[in-house]
Amino acid sequence: MTTPLDAEGPAAPPRSNGELVFAEPWQSRAFGMAVTLSEAGVFTWPRFRAALIARISAWETAPVQDERWNYYQHWLDALQDVLAGQGTVSAEEVTARARTLARRQPGHDHPHLR
Repeated sequence: MTTPLDAEGPAAPPRSNGELVFAEPWQSRAFGMAVTLSEAGVFTWPRFRAALIARISAWETAPVQDERWNYYQHWLDALQDVLAGQGTVSAEEVTARARTLARRQPGHDHPHLR
């Protein structure tokens, strides 16, 4: 990976003993999407980093009632901001796709686990 990740500061991903920490599979997927798209030249890492810091700063300034801190939700929102901001994908397309995915049965992509 050539993308320079912050080790400290508001944009630094959660770590344990120096290793990245993902509490749920979607978090590692969101992480991978952002890194891959940046390395593919879809957007610059500084642009993504600025969007992530802006999302975190906005949450710290006015956290939503009953919403727990979730670094990777801010990561995913920043990715959407960058992609929608440059016209790669619209916010409506992201919302529609998220709704479609949310309607799938648990384990839809792992039939052997049903």
